[in-house]
This record gives sequence, structure tokens and C-alpha cells, in this order.
Amino acid sequence: MLTFIGLGLYDEKDISCKGLSAIRTADAVFLEYYTSRLMGTDIPSMEALYQKKIHLLSREDVEQHPDPILDAAAVGSVVFLTGGDTMVSTTHADLRIRAAERGIPTQIIHGASISSAVCGLSGLQNYRFGKSCSLPFPHGRWMPTTPVEVIATNLAQNLHTIVYLDIQNTRYMQIPEAIVIIEEIAEKKGIEIPLYVGIARAGSDNPVVLAGGADTLASSDFGPPLHILVVPAELHMMEREFLERFAGLAPSP
Repeated sequence: MLTFIGLGLYDEKDISCKGLSAIRTADAVFLEYYTSRLMGTDIPSMEALYQKKIHLLSREDVEQHPDPILDAAAVGSVVFLTGGDTMVSTTHADLRIRAAERGIPTQIIHGASISSAVCGLSGLQNYRFGKSCSLPFPHGRWMPTTPVEVIATNLAQNLHTIVYLDIQNTRYMQIPEAIVIIEEIAEKKGIEIPLYVGIARAGSDNPVVLAGGADTLASSDFGPPLHILVVPAELHMMEREFLERFAGLAPSP
């Protein structure tokens, strides 16, 4: 049996009771920590609560060399842990398909997702979001234009956009640098982005949520990662009031 478990948003205590029970009764526990991270905890703290040794996986382990995971699941009970909600990444879906091809039973135990947390913290309605995008760190003089094209397409359809910010080992993109990158690309393409919402440390006791123009958010201190960015479309009256009350958005004239 291979059980995919989402760990939630911030620390080891975010896991569901069902997920914790599955971990404690498992024969082997694997953790994929490259698509998302629990910034409020560390591996020793997780092992202390879960009462299990955790085997940390690299991207290559999951995508290119998954046999140790599948071999263990073929003869015993294995859990595969991910930050946030599981199955969001195609990597996880591919692993489940590989398990099914080998006749290994699988199940999913969901965790809190950043996509729903964004709606809760910002007040932006979930049915008004279009396609999301990821913003990678630039490489030399190269900067990706796809995220801004996705934002522009969504804005043209009056849809909000979630922009996932890059994670590279111990390097985490932060909201101010993301806005600088997006604004530079948008200017070259003649695209105007009137409003941003920045969210830091969703799931923690003290998340930061700020709404405003590019200059405001690019000069704001959001504190430690993880950060995520939202580009809202035209705001509904209730969305605007929520952002004014809880995210510091200046009242409309």
C-alpha cells in the first residue's frame, strides 16, 4: 500500500489526525520536500511527532529513481509525504500511476492547500481564479515571460491569478523581488498590473497579507518565507472591503 499524505501549510502540527495515524502505522515514511516546504518546522521535529524515521527524497529520487519507494510499498505499508495538499504536482500523480501499473494499492489523505488558504487570507473568491503560474528565478539575462502572459490573459477575462514563487534548495523567492521581475517584463510587453496581494507564511500564527500597487509591495518587508503572490482582477465589493480591512488596501476614492 502506498498512501499519499498532504502535511498542510506551515509546521508538523498541521497534519490531519487521519494522516498522523497512517504515518504511525506505516512500515516506511518518505518525504518529498522540493515542491513545497513546511517552514515552521524541521525533520527532527516532524520525526518526534510522527514517531517515525523520515527518508528525505530529492526530485531525482521521485522522478527518475522511484523503485525504492515502490518496492517498499509492494510488500508493506508506505507513506509518501508532501507539503500542502498531495497530488497537486504532476510528480505525485506520476508516482501514483507507476504504483497502479505495478498493482500496488494507493490512497490519498489530503492536507490544507495554499490555493484555498490564499482565498481565506485575501478574501478573493475561489471561483474567480483563472490559470495559476510559477515565477522562477532569472538565469543570467533570461527572464521568463510566461507568468506575465498568464496574468494578462486572466486579467482580460476578469480572473485572479495565483503566482507561485520559486523554491531552490535554501533559496526562496520573496514578494518584493518577484514584483520587480514581473513589472520589468510587463513594462516590455506594455501590460499594466494595477494591484497585487502578497501573502507570507500562510498557515502560521502570524501570516502577513498586504495589498497594493507594485511600489507599495516592492518596498514592504514580508519577513521570512514562504511567500506567494496574487494578481487580482477587478474586485467585487466584498473582496475590496476584505482587503481594506485585513490587507491594508487603501480605500477607493
